Amino acid sequence: MVESWLSTKLTQIWLVIVSSIAIVLAVVGVARLNGLRTFSKMSSFDFAVTVAIGSMIATVAISSSSLLNGVIAVGAIIGTQKLIAVLRRKNTWFEHKLDNQPVLLMAGQRMLHDNLETTKVTASDVRAKLREANVTDWSQVRAVVLETTGDVSVLHGETLDPTLLEGVAGADELTTSS
Repeated sequence: MVESWLSTKLTQIWLVIVSSIAIVLAVVGVARLNGLRTFSKMSSFDFAVTVAIGSMIATVAISSSSLLNGVIAVGAIIGTQKLIAVLRRKNTWFEHKLDNQPVLLMAGQRMLHDNLETTKVTASDVRAKLREANVTDWSQVRAVVLETTGDVSVLHGETLDPTLLEGVAGADELTTSS
């Protein structure tokens, strides 16, 4: 029993190798047709597509599933992503339903603790992002935003154009933070 778990047939080895190479090439081909957004980190939906494609590659590589079925599934997943992207661009209802809203975590030098708690981000996380952004003094910080992708943007410099914060939950806190 253990012996069958640790061994395989030469034909199966070649099937795994050929299937792995073919599905990766199919994914790259479909991604090239779809464009750069395919594996971007733009929304939770894009993340789900990336995970699904990774799962599809693994499934086709190690299972007896048909390579053609895998290629069709990858095409369907990426096609759905493209359709959703078009719907998001043309209809704000879809955009609001599918995307997280960016949230202001700091207004100037003031941490917005309610927003930190709501988003499950700690003050330590924010300080780490400030260091990554080369902030050397609290007075440099204009705003810190948790983006729709989960990334944290640190806005620092002399001034901050308020239009950069359109659609950011809590942006009104900037007017009260001076």
